[in-house]
Amino acid sequence: MSRYVEISFDCLPLRSVMRMDIPIDASPKYREHCERVKDAIEKHGAHNTYFLYNAECVFHLTNGAEGMLQFSFHGTVMTDEADQRTRQCDLSVKLLKETCDWLTEPVVNWFTDTVPKAVSIEFNRYIEAGDLQQTKERIAKLQAEMESQGGYMGMFL
Repeated sequence: MSRYVEISFDCLPLRSVMRMDIPIDASPKYREHCERVKDAIEKHGAHNTYFLYNAECVFHLTNGAEGMLQFSFHGTVMTDEADQRTRQCDLSVKLLKETCDWLTEPVVNWFTDTVPKAVSIEFNRYIEAGDLQQTKERIAKLQAEMESQGGYMGMFL
């Protein structure tokens, strides 16, 4: 195993959200996602802010199957003015699974508080890898296509 912390997420640049209305036929799960995005925009704005979802953070404490803590999270990452470094994370974190028979509540709380710090570092790696730029370019292309067709593609598309 080459990594002690595994982090995965989907990223939505909040500046790419053009419409705030939720489709009336949205599934409960999609409606909840849309509400979370709307709340993120209301709380943090859309400039240099990114909504992370379908996200997971796994800490490996040993070199075996025991000693793993798996968290799910969603929330907002805010970057500096140049979109080059993470400034702050505002995440909702939940323990999903653990394989530590020695785990205590203070340890769970400490790791829950550690998730945003780990995500901040990983988001910087995401920026450095160029993934953020690719996401911005993809959103810009979709927006240009939508505007050229004069049509509505739906929330977050």
